[in-house]
Order: sequence, then structure tokens, then C-alpha cells
Amino acid sequence: MRPFSEALSAFIFYSPTIFGTPVPLIVLWLIGGGVFFTLYLRFINLRGFAHAIRLVMPNRTRGNSLNDDDPGEISQFQALTTAISGTVGIGNIAGVAVAISIGGPGATFWLIVAGLLGMATKFAECTLGVRYRVQHEDGSVSGGPMYYLERGLAERNWHKLGKGLGIFYAASMVIGCLGIGNMFQSNQATAIFVDVSGGLFADSTWVVGLILAIAVGLVILGGIQSIARTTAKLVPGMALLYVLSALVILLMNASAIPAAFVAIIDGAFNPQGVAGGVLGVMILGFRRAAFSNEAGLGSAAIAHATAKTKHPVSEGYVALLEPFIDTVVICTMTALVIITTVYEPGMTGEVSGIELTTQAFASTLSWSPIPLSVAAILFAFSTMLAWSYYGLKAFEYLVGNHPLAQIGFKLFFLVFVVLGASVQLGSLIDLSDALVFVVAIPNLLGLYLLAPVVREELEAYERNQLSGD
Repeated sequence: MRPFSEALSAFIFYSPTIFGTPVPLIVLWLIGGGVFFTLYLRFINLRGFAHAIRLVMPNRTRGNSLNDDDPGEISQFQALTTAISGTVGIGNIAGVAVAISIGGPGATFWLIVAGLLGMATKFAECTLGVRYRVQHEDGSVSGGPMYYLERGLAERNWHKLGKGLGIFYAASMVIGCLGIGNMFQSNQATAIFVDVSGGLFADSTWVVGLILAIAVGLVILGGIQSIARTTAKLVPGMALLYVLSALVILLMNASAIPAAFVAIIDGAFNPQGVAGGVLGVMILGFRRAAFSNEAGLGSAAIAHATAKTKHPVSEGYVALLEPFIDTVVICTMTALVIITTVYEPGMTGEVSGIELTTQAFASTLSWSPIPLSVAAILFAFSTMLAWSYYGLKAFEYLVGNHPLAQIGFKLFFLVFVVLGASVQLGSLIDLSDALVFVVAIPNLLGLYLLAPVVREELEAYERNQLSGD
């Protein structure tokens, strides 16, 4: 498997050298989508932010109010928390640290820019996710890129192209979800638990994996409504725990915050001692943001397609909050903690990842790695919940909406949770990572082809809002 996974990974993450800097084409593909939809939808990521907040606020009073008769299975807030649970993960803690240790504080600026651009991509893919979703006879809903690729392109008489892209997307997602959304999360959560517990179960990590699998199973066997109820409670809590911990660190180092912002701005446009200069720092920030918030991969559209709404665009508005929360808020908080505490110019990445973030928290409060570890384990757990659903819906697309197939996939997914905690991941993770990001190719291609549909839906929704319909 290793030669194939290495070849596929090399293809997906192919990085030609531009002005002496390796530039991953998949990152350019993802960022290009964000730039396109930001301009094409007239900066919906900025002008739609306030409306998005109103849509997810409880006890809202507005036109187009939603009710239980609207198609879908879960509330818009639950769809948002389910999708966020799939993006807020170990990468928010470890990946940002890697970017800063290599690219310096300036990578933070480009990370924020990429997060803002990703909001427009999320708007487009989740609008289409609701527009082309399928409601089954039992009342359940299926949606996501495989459906809007097939059904949306069929409307334009590209039946074979749409069906082929849909099958390719679904097959890649089924295999990919077992790695990045399952085994990697289980492996990292187990490693963190063993470390913080002083080596408990160090020689029998499968026990930790089994406990994780049971916890995940208790949630996912109940379907999307069970997942949504759990994430609606878990995501705000775990995000608040992490953000409050970071705020405490920042308040205790308040005097260093102005210098941190100066370092971020200066490092973004005038980096010192960083290979590749401005372009290198830009790519590091963009890559971390793209890999963190998954804008352009289409995964979030699978969750948002289940939201109770009769207006596809309303779910697009809700979805644009994801990159803001995941990247602009949580990733930036991580970056600021590192920059204000342990970052030193000239760091070359010898200490990076979650070790650097832990070191940054511990430098101010010796006990802070404990809540950090709890947050990291919760991040991993919630990610497994969301990705189990993404994989299930992709599997259903391939084999049909059969109860036995659903149960079989869920049990199969849980087996891999145990395996992830107790085996060396190696080439399987390389393969799954590549397959997860290869889906950006058909997904963004479909988004470009269906962009006029998104704009038509947006313009119709805006007219209805003005008329009070």
C-alpha cells in the first residue's frame, strides 16, 4: 500500500517551485475557490455575517422563520455545531504551532485571510448541499457534494460527468474518513491521554481506543439527530473551554499583545529568516487554514444538508460562520498564545506541533496543559462523530439507503477507532489524507460549474428578505 499511497500523496500535494518557494497546487486550488466566490458573491463572507448570526440565535424574530414543518432533520444551529465538530480538531492546536514555528508570526495574518476567504466557499457548497439534497421515504435526508455533483450537473445535461464525479467523491470520502476523521483522531487522543495521565495504559493503548469506540458508538448509532444533539452541547463547551484558557494566558501576558500584533503584520509582509520570504509565509498560513476549516472539500455540506429549512441560501449563511469560528477565532487564539509566550525569532521547527502549544500554555500557568489536553481529546472525539456521518452518507450514496448497510458501516468505523489507538498509522494515513484532499478537485469543479445557481438562489433570497416574504 505504501508505494501507492506515497504516489497519490505526491500527486495531491505536488508543489512546484515558484520564486524558490514550494507551492502546493492543492492549496492554490482551495484558495482560488475562496477568492472566486468572495468576488462572485460580492463579499458575502463579510456582508452576510450579521444575518448568519441572526439565523442561529435562539428565539429569533424574523421573516422566513423556520418551523418543524420545514424539510430536514435537525435545526440550523445543530447542523452548524455538527459541521464545526468535524473541523475543530487537533489541527487547531498542533497545526498552527507548526506554521508559526516554521513561518513565524506572519503566517497568522495569512491564516486569517484564508479563513475569511473560506467563508465564501462554505456558503456556496452548503447552499448547494440543501438545494440538491434527497429526502427519503422514511423522512431522512441525504445531501452533500456527491448529490449536487450528480443532480446539479444533470440539470445542465452533463449526466455522465456529474455521476462520475459523484461516485469518485463518495468513494474517496468513504476511505478518507477512516484516516483523518477516525484513526488519526483516535491515535492523537490516545497519545494525549497517556501523556497527561502519566503513562496510564501506555502498554495497552487498545483499551483507550475501545473506550473511545464505545463513547463514539453510543452517539453515532442513534443517527444524525443523536450526533446533532451531542455536538450542540459539546462544541460550544469545548470551544469555550479552549478559548477561555487561551484568554487567561493572554490576559496574563497582556503587555506582550501589542508587540505580537506588530510581529504578525511585519512578519506577513517583511519576514526575516524565513525561507521563501513573503510567498513562503503566505503559503504556510493559507495551507494551515485550508487544511483546518476544510472549505472547498465539501464535507460540511453533508451535515448542513440535513438542516430544517426551505431556503437553501439560509443554510449557506449559517455555514459561513464555520471558517470564522474554526480559523479566525480558535486558530488565531492559538497563534497569539504562542507568540506572546514562547515564540522566539529564528525558531526552525525543532519544537512544534502540540508540544509547542502545550509549552506555551504551561509557560504561564503550570496546570494549563490539563484543560488543554481535555480540550484536545474533546476536539478529537467530536471530529470522529462528524466524520462518521460524512463517511456513512458517502457509503449510502454508493450502495443505497439500507438499514443493514448503515449499521455495518458504523460498526466498521468503530473498529477503526480501536485500531487507530493501537497501531502505527503509516501509509494508511498517507492514503486517507490524500483521498480526503483529492475530493477538493471534483468538488470545486462542480462549484464553479454551479456558481450561477448559487448566485440565483442568493439574489432570490435577498429579494424575499427585502419584501418580507
